[in-house]
Amino acid sequence: MDLITRITHQFDESIKAKQVATEEMAGGIANAVEVMVATLTNGGKILACGNGGSAGDCQHFAAELVGRFERERPGLAAIALTTDSSALTAIGNDYSFNEVFSKQVQAIGQPGDILLAISTSGNSKNVLMAIEAAHQREMTVIALTGKGGGLMTQALQGDDIHLCVPHQRTARIQEVHLLTIHCLCDGIDVCLLGEEDHA
Repeated sequence: MDLITRITHQFDESIKAKQVATEEMAGGIANAVEVMVATLTNGGKILACGNGGSAGDCQHFAAELVGRFERERPGLAAIALTTDSSALTAIGNDYSFNEVFSKQVQAIGQPGDILLAISTSGNSKNVLMAIEAAHQREMTVIALTGKGGGLMTQALQGDDIHLCVPHQRTARIQEVHLLTIHCLCDGIDVCLLGEEDHA
């Protein structure tokens, strides 16, 4: 297979994955937007955690809320739990890597806050422990997964929202995760600012 054909296949597979995900995830994403808006307008915050590419997604999401997405607005309270190297290495060294997110949730999470928990497999131990800590702090969890949701499916409860990409390939799941994050940011902006006038 030549490179152009292989690249075209990657694009085609990504498009198909997003089309299938739209049918299964749009309603859940809309629910997540409404929950996030309610939390943010009530003085709460959104904490986000994940590993590797998912850590990058957490930082991307938090940056869009604290700064701006596509329109000017006051900053919104969001924190990526993946960025403080001193906290991450201290917790990892003194306790274990499995606790790098849960310790932060216990320290700064408050009742009514949201944990955005991202894991392509749904099996990341440190994300699972963060979910447990969030429940102890009376926080709502919005889980962003793939591959059937893994162990996170069983960890969720009550009013938690599970956004599971219906795909098995990590790259495709991550691509849908990024689009989902943009949908969340756009939905939050629309709820807070109204529809943009393009006339």
